[in-house]
Parts: sequence; structure tokens; C-alpha cells
Amino acid sequence: MSILMRRRNFVLGSGALMLGACTKMQQSEAGRSVFDRVDDWQMGLQRALTPRDALVREYAPEDISPSFRGNGSTNPQNDGYPQHAANDFANWRFTVGGLVARPLEFTLDQIMLLPQRTQITRHDCVEGWSAIGQWTGPQLSTFLDLAQVSEAAKYIVFRCADDYTRGRYYESIDMNDAFHPQTIIAHRLNGEPLPIKNGAPLRARVERQLGYKHAKYLTGVEAVASLDGIGLGKGGYWEDYGGYQWYAGV
Repeated sequence: MSILMRRRNFVLGSGALMLGACTKMQQSEAGRSVFDRVDDWQMGLQRALTPRDALVREYAPEDISPSFRGNGSTNPQNDGYPQHAANDFANWRFTVGGLVARPLEFTLDQIMLLPQRTQITRHDCVEGWSAIGQWTGPQLSTFLDLAQVSEAAKYIVFRCADDYTRGRYYESIDMNDAFHPQTIIAHRLNGEPLPIKNGAPLRARVERQLGYKHAKYLTGVEAVASLDGIGLGKGGYWEDYGGYQWYAGV
């Protein structure tokens, strides 16, 4: 068994227990420093052992799980989301902004006219469950190329519609994962429009990372040079408030 496989199994098998301890440890300055170093080390190890464009395993249709559970926020009630859902998201908009030459806005119909990628992959949740599903949508790189993302951009921030107790959900990835061929903006699950519980109308699929990086209810992406000043500056909602690591490679 490889180092990365042992690490993934350990994380998935003991995720809930670890996160409680992690949150307490991160309350101290020393704890935060330790976790920052571990996060950097794990990302460095993953990137050193895995080629930049390496693909995660893709499965056959017969491997698709009979159901794909919702997790976390499963039915937003803020900012008119119920009205959008009742209208089949006809007025939903997805924006591409930040450090780009051409800020863009897309309707769902326009997104469906872009080149599409379909992939059957396994979703690994930090809480310990997994499911295999078929996802369809344009590659994130397609949007970034159309918007002419700046070389100054180091991260892509996912902006979302769902609120949690401490604010709006968000996530981020670096440009390596942003341009990975299996990182897509999905609008279909198992051949059907994305269900509300799974993030309708759009969600990120960042297949080389754990489930909390796959932001749901997407309203747009923002190219930035730094994560400082976004939320608490740690790169994501659960990174800010739950002690989760920013890089969650599998």
C-alpha cells in the first residue's frame, strides 16, 4: 500500500475524531503553527509523488453508487435560493472575476453550450463515507481561459450561495488544481440535473481532494493573488472555523 493510500485511509477512518482534537489544538498559536507546517508538508509530499497532470481513477457505469447522499448544507434558504430552485434556476448566474482580463457572467444555458467533460469518480468525505457518481460539466480551465486569467493569480476562490452559522460558504484551490483536467463545474449528476441536496445548480468537482473542497451552490469563481482578507484568510469556511486543512489531497 502506498504512502498516499495509507494517509487517505487514515484520514477517512478517523476524520471526525481528529477534527475535534484539531479544533482544540488550533486555538493556540503553537497549534496553528504546527498545523500550518503539516499542511504544507502534506501538500509538498502529494505534489512530489504525483505528477502535475495525474488523473484520479475513473470508474465504470456499473460502479455508480445507488444513492449519493447530501452533506452539510443541503437546501439553502437565503438570497432567494428557494425562488431560483422553483424557477429551475433560469435566472441563476455564474460569474468569473478577480484577476482576469475579461470578467464574465454565464447563464446555465450558456454553460451547457461550452465543451463538457463527463467523469465517474469517487467522492471521499472527511467524515468517513464515500460514494461513486457520474459528473458532467465544463472544466474550470475553460472558464479561466475564456476570462483570460492573469499570471498574477495564485488561487481560485469558489463563491457559494449557502450560509452557515458563521457566514457564507467558500473554498479555494491553487492554480495547479484549477487547471487540472478533472476539476470541473458540474451541473449534472448521474445524467440528471444536479439535485438540490447535492449543490444545484452548480458545484465544483476537485477530484484530487476530499469532499469539503467540492464547493456547492456556486455563484462564481474569483482569481486572486492571496487568500489574505478572504474570510479568516485560511482559504475556506471549514479551514477558518473547523480546523480543516487547506490542502486535502487523496
